[in-house]
Amino acid sequence: MKTAENQGSADTSREAELLSKAAEFSFRARMDKKTNEGPIFERAKGSVVWDVNGKEYIDFNSGQMCSALGHNHPTVTAAIKQACDTMLHAHSSHYNVKEIELATRLGESLGKSEGARITLVDRSRTHIWKPLLHSIAAGDLRRSQQELDYLAQAHWSHFHYRNGEMIGLDRVGRTITLAALVDEDGREITPQSSLAYDTLVIAVGSVTNDFGTPGAAKFAIPLDTPEQASRFNRRLVNALLRAQSQHEPIRPGQLHVAIIGAGATGAELAAELHHTARQIIAYGLDKIDPEHDLRIVLIDAADRILPALPARIANATHDLLDKLGVEVRTGARVAEVLPDGVKLADGQIIPSELVVWCAGVRAPAFLRAIDGLETNRIDQLLVRRTLQTTQDDRVFAMGDCASCPRPGYPEPVPPRAQAAHQMGEFMLRQLRDAIAGRPLREFTYRDFGSLVSLGKYSTIGSLMGLIGRNFFIEGYFARLAYRSLYQMHEAALHGRFRTLLGLVVPGVRPAPTVKLH
Repeated sequence: MKTAENQGSADTSREAELLSKAAEFSFRARMDKKTNEGPIFERAKGSVVWDVNGKEYIDFNSGQMCSALGHNHPTVTAAIKQACDTMLHAHSSHYNVKEIELATRLGESLGKSEGARITLVDRSRTHIWKPLLHSIAAGDLRRSQQELDYLAQAHWSHFHYRNGEMIGLDRVGRTITLAALVDEDGREITPQSSLAYDTLVIAVGSVTNDFGTPGAAKFAIPLDTPEQASRFNRRLVNALLRAQSQHEPIRPGQLHVAIIGAGATGAELAAELHHTARQIIAYGLDKIDPEHDLRIVLIDAADRILPALPARIANATHDLLDKLGVEVRTGARVAEVLPDGVKLADGQIIPSELVVWCAGVRAPAFLRAIDGLETNRIDQLLVRRTLQTTQDDRVFAMGDCASCPRPGYPEPVPPRAQAAHQMGEFMLRQLRDAIAGRPLREFTYRDFGSLVSLGKYSTIGSLMGLIGRNFFIEGYFARLAYRSLYQMHEAALHGRFRTLLGLVVPGVRPAPTVKLH
């Protein structure tokens, strides 16, 4: 007969065993449906995990370890909660819009109820809507007015934020490696570390593809990050101040800007620069004649600007840029970027003090064959229509860094903002279904049209799929449609009510009471 002391010792030993097993158990139990077979804490039906004796189980809805008599085990409960702490990680390091929206909505739906622990990893400490970068570069927007602190957003929206950059992946151990962070003086902020996951969502966006053009990396400025946009703006202002203060006449090409790539970013930047440069000069820089000294050249190897958009939008945009005096050079391939200009393939040199590279995109190079995941020629992760990577069901990818099949089309889903937005909405439902044990869906991309914002001058675009027709729009209605895209992004982060109120009452956007970056 067991004594009370022996029984207590057995219970303690049993609890220690359960505690150890619970700590090892993955929250994937909620995602799989299996029978109550195998070792203790085997995955079981629904959100319940049974012991092999069929008497004790974990109810993941309540987070309790229970027995047939209904007794709770608080110590084991704590271990279970710890084991659940690394359910989902969304990783971004290149200012992809949808990762912050996805983390926010997952945090509000799952993190708040402690149904999962959501962790966002990003090398930056603030978020800016990427379509605004060309406006920051031109000086039409202040970066500080558009930044959102990740720490604050994580606090408000019930997810966790890790400041870091992913540099490695261990799919067997289910961990990602984060690089050490150092400050501007070279002092270490955080050491290299690893972070465990049960489900990983990679949303690192895209970076500029200079196609290995000589001099591009050294002399041209890309517009992938707010820091690069701010750097270009500083160089623009410095060039104007230098021209104002020098004693000798302004040299040919001294105040010229060459924009390589006539896609949406290049065309939008050209129009905005035409306006903002003149605004800067109007503040007392009277030695500069904008009509004579300033020159903006838009260069593209394609036979027209905006080659990925409908011809009608491209033609309307080209006409407006011509009226502004922007020189458009199509069918011109850049062979080399020089310290003071651009050399074309035909040998012609275009003098320019400032060169911006907006031609082409690719996924970040670190994704290339990262721990066996498949990538394409521009380093995008190959995914199935479920957005799961082809080699690992636990690793998802979305946005510009993912190459997703598009049935009926020879090319995959294009790396465009609306595709990333749709993937983000899809991923939110996909992860909820996965956690609930429901079958995964397949992503279908719908093209709703395109919009090009030409600063203060106009907005041009098309709306597709409305009552079975396509509409070309420009002017006020196009500008309203373009602004609505930003408002949708704001609503995903701050809620519809606060976003609508912000249209009427400025300053209602939440902000931390102290500076966090």
